[in-house]
Amino acid sequence: TTTGWLPGRPLLSGAGALATLVAVRFLMGAAQAPVFPVTAASIETWFPRLGWALPNGLLSTGLTLGAAATSPVVAWLMVTVGWRASFYWTAPAAFLVVALWWWYARDDPSAHPGANAAERALIAADRPPENGELRAEVVRRLLRDRNVLLLSLSYLCMNYVFYIFFSWFYTYLIEVRKFGLLEGGLYGALPWLAGAVCATLGGAACDRLCRRIGPRWGCRAPAIAGLVLAGGFLLAGVLAADPRVAVLILSICFGCTQLTEGSYWAGMSLVAGRHTSPATGILNTGGNLGGVISTPIIPVLVERIGWGPSLATGTLFALAGAALWLLVEVDRPLAAE
Repeated sequence: TTTGWLPGRPLLSGAGALATLVAVRFLMGAAQAPVFPVTAASIETWFPRLGWALPNGLLSTGLTLGAAATSPVVAWLMVTVGWRASFYWTAPAAFLVVALWWWYARDDPSAHPGANAAERALIAADRPPENGELRAEVVRRLLRDRNVLLLSLSYLCMNYVFYIFFSWFYTYLIEVRKFGLLEGGLYGALPWLAGAVCATLGGAACDRLCRRIGPRWGCRAPAIAGLVLAGGFLLAGVLAADPRVAVLILSICFGCTQLTEGSYWAGMSLVAGRHTSPATGILNTGGNLGGVISTPIIPVLVERIGWGPSLATGTLFALAGAALWLLVEVDRPLAAE
């Protein structure tokens, strides 16, 4: 809502309007930052140990479905009521979600009337005991842990590709593939729909593989496959001559990035255990650094080398992220060191 209230010209210069917009976006990011770590910690608390990837994947499914709806809905609202009013019309949904979470969610299964004794026993099985460490000590150990740092760096690489789609895909459709405003909004939703399906599939596959072959390769396999495929499809989509074929291939590319989400978040929970909240906060920081890199660098690269080579840089990051997974050992938990 605050974005729609921002003053424009003649009250602010171009630089002033940009600075104000950046400040508002920073505050919004600060407010959203705890969402994924808090939810990951809730999943660690509420689900059995080798069943964390699917609920984390479903979390990403919700995110991508929301993004899929945002693209055409906001494009339609901008054409119909203007860009400022589009923020006023979409803001109430956030307050509804907050109210629902406050009413229904509980920090611990023992505090929820819907959780019975058998469910609580299943959730509590095969978990290390609490050791009473101070929070500052935990954070220092996490920041020195090899697996935490490797996962965060790999997540940065994956999110470099994610933020290409998040920040620049719609612009690419309009400027390069020459779709109209509303048509671009509709086609811009396709990667997010593919992502919604693949996030769930990737989470389910990760949980199943963890139970069958163990967590190390159970997490590695979907992540490596997703990243390698994402890198290949990104390159193929950029090179496709037909605009609609390009949209289809690039949508599959984005879907492949989402195959990895369950592996990242479940893998970090396996490493950190009861310290999932600060550990996934570090993971989330790594992921957002991918956006910090790709969002501003893509237009600079576009100006110098063009759209195709600029987007193809995502292939290099995707392959680097896959290679880093070969060094990750999620079956070496923090508590064991």
